[in-house]
Parts: sequence; C-alpha cells; structure tokens
Amino acid sequence: MQNDFENQELTFFEPILTDSRHIHQKLKEYGITFEGEIELKDIAFCKVEAQQECMVGNFCIPKLLNVQEKRYQILFFITKNDVILVDDDSFSKRIINRIEQRRNKKFKTKEIFLFHFINEFMNRDLERLVQFEKQIMELEEIIQNDEDEHFQSKIMSIRKDLLILRGYYDEIMEVGKALEENENRYFNKKNLKYFGVISDRAERLMNKASHLLEYAGQVKDVYQSKINAKQNDNMQFLTIISTIFFPLTLITGWYGMNFKNMPELENGYFGVIALSIIVIVLCLVVFKKKRII
Repeated sequence: MQNDFENQELTFFEPILTDSRHIHQKLKEYGITFEGEIELKDIAFCKVEAQQECMVGNFCIPKLLNVQEKRYQILFFITKNDVILVDDDSFSKRIINRIEQRRNKKFKTKEIFLFHFINEFMNRDLERLVQFEKQIMELEEIIQNDEDEHFQSKIMSIRKDLLILRGYYDEIMEVGKALEENENRYFNKKNLKYFGVISDRAERLMNKASHLLEYAGQVKDVYQSKINAKQNDNMQFLTIISTIFFPLTLITGWYGMNFKNMPELENGYFGVIALSIIVIVLCLVVFKKKRII
C-alpha cells in the first residue's frame, strides 16, 4: 500500500509537443477526431471550445518587444489525460523549459501545467505596461516643453500596441473562464481555482491597458489643444495684419486713382502718410481695448 502511494506521488504530468506536420499522426495516435483544418498561420486570437472528444483551442500571443509584429501561434487539444500543443516556432518548448527551470520540478497535474503555461504568457506583461506608462509620461513632458517632434507617430504606435494587448487580455480572460467551466469534466474540481486565477490576472492586465489607453487619449487631447491654440494665435495675427492693412489699401487705392480736380492731388503725399499713421494707431487702440493684443 505504501509503495502504491509513493508511486502515485512520483507521477508527473507531461504535455505532448508536436508541430503542424505531425499533428494528424499524433491525433490518430491518441484517438482524437478533429473536424476542421489545422493551419497555425490562420490563428488570429485566443479561444477554447468543447467538442465531443476533446477541448480545442488556440493562443495568439503578441511579442512584447514588438506588439504589432507577427504573433506566436499555438493550437492545443485537451483530453481527459493529455494536453497536446501544436507549435511550429518551438515557443511552447521554450516556455515549458523556462517554467521547469524556475520551479525546479515537473508538473503534478494537467491543471497545474495549464495554469503555469498560460500564466507564463503574462509573466512580464505588467512590466511592459509600466514601460508604456513611462513612455506616455515622457510624451506628456515633451508637450509641456514644446518639443513635440514626431509626437503623433509615437502616441499612435503606443495606442495601437495597447489596443492589441487589451484585446489579447480579454481573450485570455475568456479562455480562463471556459476552462474553469469544465464542460467536458476533464479537470479535477479542486484544481479549477487555477483557471480562475488566470482570468483574474488577465482582467487586471486588461484594466491596466484600458487605463493607459485613456491616459494616452488624454495626452493626445492636450497635444491637439496646444496645436489648436497655436493655429488660433496664427489666425489672430493674420487677422490683425489684415484689419490694419485693409483701410490702408483703401486709402492708397483711393488716392492712386489720380482723377482731375481730386483734393490733395499735387501735395497730398504727407497727408496720406499722416492719415495712414492715424488709422494704424486707431486700430491698435481698438485691439488693445478688445484685448486682442
């Protein structure tokens, strides 16, 4: 009896790793019938769904260093006893090795494996979101110092990254909830809490990304307000110039007609200069009273 207990303690869960070229052979080997095409390149989001013989899902994981680049794409199958990962980039293998090195031990159950495997995707995401926050704060300081060169391209790139990450965290949260529902009864009930932890963490990251999106939007609005203010100042300056020169143009046009018997036709030069100066002074006085200048 004691030997049986010891053997049970020494039993560990091992995921099955394969690629798209050998997946049909693996599915046949484990008695899984999958209706549908297996094309990893077509995976565009994270999801999981229950089928009659297994649970099928996929991960589409953004690269944190360049979120807008091509993502890591993984297809997975979950049965009562096994988890099969289909990955053409060896990303899954690197993730598993990293987890095992850090934990210094194997996985006891498939629930614990899935928890650590999915959780590893988000292991450095909070740190990356903090970096985005610092970048937005730096852009805000740049605006205050009127050093807004390339601001638009930078803030738009950050907002696009955050939009992608927010959608990704929402998808992971739904995956965690679907696993926690345990529709196929493949998981031990006492271990379903692990999937709830995944959902909670993904939700916190999604809320953080949403907060940063709002922050980036506010900074963009401040930048747009400064641009509008500059444009208004320029328009105001042009309006002042136009207002001053309009009566001067009228005066010079009037006295430039040279009609016969026109007043001051021969000796009106200094008179026109004096009249022009008076008009300019009057315009400036009016602008001053109106607080335009």
